[in-house]
Amino acid sequence: MSGGLVLQAVVVGLSVGAVYGLVGVGFSLLWSLTRVIAFAHGDIVIGSVLLAVLAVIGTTPVAVSPDVARSIALVLLALAFGIALSVASYAVAIRPFLGRRHRADDLLGWVAGGVTAGLVIRTALGVALPAAAYAVPDPLHLDGFGSSGVGSLPDGGSVPVRVFPVLVVAAIVVVAADRLLVLSSIGRAIRSVADDPDTAAMCGVPIERTLLVAFAVAGFLAAVAGVLYVPSAAVSVDRGVVLGLAGAAAALLGRFGRPRDAVVGGLVLGVVQQLTVVTPHLGAAWSELVPLLVLVVVLAVRPGGLLAPREAYAE
Repeated sequence: MSGGLVLQAVVVGLSVGAVYGLVGVGFSLLWSLTRVIAFAHGDIVIGSVLLAVLAVIGTTPVAVSPDVARSIALVLLALAFGIALSVASYAVAIRPFLGRRHRADDLLGWVAGGVTAGLVIRTALGVALPAAAYAVPDPLHLDGFGSSGVGSLPDGGSVPVRVFPVLVVAAIVVVAADRLLVLSSIGRAIRSVADDPDTAAMCGVPIERTLLVAFAVAGFLAAVAGVLYVPSAAVSVDRGVVLGLAGAAAALLGRFGRPRDAVVGGLVLGVVQQLTVVTPHLGAAWSELVPLLVLVVVLAVRPGGLLAPREAYAE
């Protein structure tokens, strides 16, 4: 394996990992507030973009960049659908069971509700988009930085030119979300509910509104991840399951419930996955197993995440 291929895997891996990190931030944010794994989150990533494509382009999307007006409409609709799907999944699948997870039937209820919410999204999309996969246009025109869409690296490596603007856009969105959580009043409310919801309620923090805003933020991040990820390859309506696993694995590579760690975890996961792609005798088929292997190993060793203290889950 040449140095050019290794460099190619690292660069592409960072780009893919940035998307995983965005998905992982959503998982961690929602877990910190509800102690519930949002099983439909990966489907929201794909569903938000494909619903926007259906609304703007129709049932036969092709990988041809739309004009400026349609591009703007596609991005705005994807963001709107991401927020709406996330809030709806909370209202239907999570809210009815919050605060009662010590009972086995309620635990089963929110698990089944989350899985069902994702299944409903996939099934609805499958009816409207019955083909095995779709090539979705890039509404951000991130492949317009070079005439061929491919950049050269030393020692024979090459990468799609869109990986660099994807990294920039993802970094801007992650920093903005982090500043929102740290500096804004709603961010302080989210952190107070995450730390101690009972005390936050006694101090006048509107718990319900805070949860709705948090799910809206997670849906926004999911939609951004979808807009960045979907145009990179032919996408099926079932791809959300893979992205959900990758996002959860990214979150667990740090400390589950701490959004910043999910970004680093996503970058590490993306690089490892792409190194698997270029490793002789492994390739792309094995790389799909990387997120699942990470989930199994980390959950077996440290269920709260690699950086979580043992006392956090010793009981």
